[in-house]
Amino acid sequence: MKKATRQHTKDHNTNLVLKTIFDNERIGRAEIARITSLTRTTVSDIVADLITEGLVKEVGIGSSIGGKSPILLSLEPDSRYLVGLDLGRKKFSGAIVNLRGEIRYKVDHDIQGLDSEAALAAVYAILDELTRSTYKPLVGIGVGTPGLVNTSEGVVVNAVNLDWKNLQLARPLQEKYHLPVLVFNDSQAAAIGEFTFGEGHPPESNLIVINLQYGVGAGIILNGNLFHGDGGGAGEIGHVVVQEGGLPCRCGNLGCLETVASTQAVIQRAQMLVNQNASSSLTKNAQEITLDLIGQAFDSGDPLVRQIVLQAGHYLGLAISNMIGSLNINRIILVGDMTRFGKPWLEAIRMSVHHNTLSRLAEETTIEIGKSEPDGIILGASALILKNYSLLFNHRSRSAEMQE
Repeated sequence: MKKATRQHTKDHNTNLVLKTIFDNERIGRAEIARITSLTRTTVSDIVADLITEGLVKEVGIGSSIGGKSPILLSLEPDSRYLVGLDLGRKKFSGAIVNLRGEIRYKVDHDIQGLDSEAALAAVYAILDELTRSTYKPLVGIGVGTPGLVNTSEGVVVNAVNLDWKNLQLARPLQEKYHLPVLVFNDSQAAAIGEFTFGEGHPPESNLIVINLQYGVGAGIILNGNLFHGDGGGAGEIGHVVVQEGGLPCRCGNLGCLETVASTQAVIQRAQMLVNQNASSSLTKNAQEITLDLIGQAFDSGDPLVRQIVLQAGHYLGLAISNMIGSLNINRIILVGDMTRFGKPWLEAIRMSVHHNTLSRLAEETTIEIGKSEPDGIILGASALILKNYSLLFNHRSRSAEMQE
C-alpha cells in the first residue's frame, strides 16, 4: 500500500470540507471543523482556497451560541457547470446543470425512427450545442442510457431499444469534447439524481430508486454510494420473473417484471383487452391507445383501465418485496412515467408489499413517488461528476486548454 503524500492528504481534506459545504445550505467554519474532525486552522486555509477558486462564498453572519458570531459559507452554484444526458426511448435530452441541480440550458432531440448510427449522431449534436453555450466552465459529462452498461469502461453493453451492443461511448466523447465522461444505466442515474438533489436523504444513507418507463430498472444507493454489483448489473429488476408462464420479454424469458409493470406492458394489456370490454371509455382502435389516453381513462374511473394499472402495481410490489427481503433498505422512491397514476397505483404497490413481505420489514419501509421528475436522469447523470470533487478545481488552465 502506498503511503499517502502531503498532496493526497490535502486533496482528501479539501474534498471533506467541500462536501460538508455542499451538504448544507449555510454553515460556519467551526461547524465544518466539528463535522470533519479537522482543525480550525486547516478548515480556514481550505475555505480560503475555495473562495479564491470561486466555489464558495461568505453569505452572512450566523447566530452565536457563545463567543463570536460565525461567518456563514455557502456553495456558489454557478461557479461550475455539469452536462447531463438522458438517452430516452423516444427522445434524447441534454442539459447544462449548475452545482445545485438547477438546469440552465436544455436541448431535446426526437429519435423516433432513427437507426443506431443516427441515434449516436444525435448524442453528438446535443453535446455540440451544449458545449457551444455561454455557460462555462464545464467540468464533465454524465450520460444516463437504457440497457446494461459497463461503467468502469464507459461501454454500453446492450441497449435493445437503441440497437447498441458493446458500444464504446465514454472514450470517443471524452476525446472530442476534452471533458471527463461517465456513462451509467439510466435507472442508476435516476437514483443518483434523487439522492443528490432530492430531499430527506442524509449523506451516508441507503436508498432504492425504481425507474418505471418503457422498461423497469432500479438504482441502489448503499451508504451514500451507488452500488453497481460485480458486473455492473445491480438493479436489473425488470428482467426478474414475477409471473410464471407469462408473456415473452425482449430478454428472451417469460413473465419478467417489465412485461407486467412497465408503461409498455400497460399499453399492450389495454390494447389486448379493450375490445372485450364494451363499457371501457378507451377507443376501440387498439393501435390508437396511448399512455395519455390510458391516464385520462384511469382518472375518470374506467374499470378496465383501473384493473390493468392496479395489477401492474401489484406485480411491482412483488418485486419490491424481494428487494426489501434481500437488502432491507427502508426507503424506496418511484420515478418515471408510471408515477402518473398516483396514489391508487401507489396504494396497490404498498398493499402487495404488505402481503408479501415479512411484516416487520414491510412496516419499516416507506415507498413514495419521487419529486425530481421530469429531469431526474439528467440531474443524476450530471451529479455523477460531483462524486469526484477534484474536477472542480484548477479549472482555469484546463478550461482554456479544453474548451476553446
